[in-house]
Amino acid sequence: MNINIFGSTGIIGKKTLKLIDTNFPNLKVNLICAKSNYKLLKKQIYKYKPKYAFLFDEKKAFSSIKKINKTRILNFKELLSYLLSSKSNFSILAISGYKSLYYLDHIIKNTDNLGIVSKEAIVSAGHIFKKKKYFNKTNIFPIDSEHYSLFEYFNKINNKNSIKKIIITASGGPFYKKNFKTLSNITFKEAINHPKWKMGYKNSIDSATLVNKCLELVEAHYLFEIPYNKMKVLIHPEAIVHSAIEFDNYVTHFNLFKNDMKIPIINFLLLSEFKQKHMNNNLFIKNYENLNFSNVKNTVFPIYKLFKNLDKEKPQNLIKFNVGNEFAVNLFKNKLIKYTDIYNIIQKVTSLNLYSPVNTIKDIINYHEEIEIKLQNFKIRNN
Repeated sequence: MNINIFGSTGIIGKKTLKLIDTNFPNLKVNLICAKSNYKLLKKQIYKYKPKYAFLFDEKKAFSSIKKINKTRILNFKELLSYLLSSKSNFSILAISGYKSLYYLDHIIKNTDNLGIVSKEAIVSAGHIFKKKKYFNKTNIFPIDSEHYSLFEYFNKINNKNSIKKIIITASGGPFYKKNFKTLSNITFKEAINHPKWKMGYKNSIDSATLVNKCLELVEAHYLFEIPYNKMKVLIHPEAIVHSAIEFDNYVTHFNLFKNDMKIPIINFLLLSEFKQKHMNNNLFIKNYENLNFSNVKNTVFPIYKLFKNLDKEKPQNLIKFNVGNEFAVNLFKNKLIKYTDIYNIIQKVTSLNLYSPVNTIKDIINYHEEIEIKLQNFKIRNN
């Protein structure tokens, strides 16, 4: 059996490769893809000896990575052609941002089992997942901890009729006790210092602002057909309960496991084998005597209120929210705006009067690019 990893140099990609190396000797690393980290990609090629490799920054790829072992370095056109003409048993899509959409149609046609971490892809394209019968073409396995916990539950009990409410938990990030208005001088380093999870900078910032939970509500809506009015977010700093399900009979089911992304990843990889793997990741309840839950406060997370008031029946609004956030996070990373300006930019972007068709993946990519053109002008006016 083989696996393709899109985003091999990121947190999820590195964890996946390490788990394959230590636990799954029969799972062959076939293809690894990265955005721009050619130094790490080079090391991964030496270590895992994939058949193919791809670097989105093609100039760096062909100037810095010569043929290593028997690995063939693909350009973008060759990558897409290869995906359409071949078949893989497993793929992991762990590319941050909407550019993961460039690969989505081709990956769906190529693979039997897709472990998906790129929530932006589902947020932007979830409305056409069913239209294009993605769920029929491949087994989609969510690897985000919250959606993995729901996925596990629904796989065992396929009855959603008695569900009253789905709760997705949020650790609250590093600032969950502080008023948002007091955070204007927060540095990038402070904002990515997540108290529970080790993530890339984009997910860490999204956790601090609670944008990640807004995107995860959209993801849950599309993956599990849950109406928005049946979902809510609770702040849970211990990050042990990943989701909860309230039933009509007043019973609530908690989905708990240790806050370690290796757990959803290894359960995805276990689809390749029937024997159980062992990790020292058991959750000992006695170590967590106090579990805290609280409602989301608008004064702490105003972006959540903005999201709740958004007309989510229009996919374009979700895409604008998604792209506006991605744009703002990059400005903050490059010290061009303050942390609190992230909210202001998302608010302005979601109010843009842009409603082009979004009926195909190509439409969606074009719509993203249309918004980005508007944002470049927006950036110039605000500097």
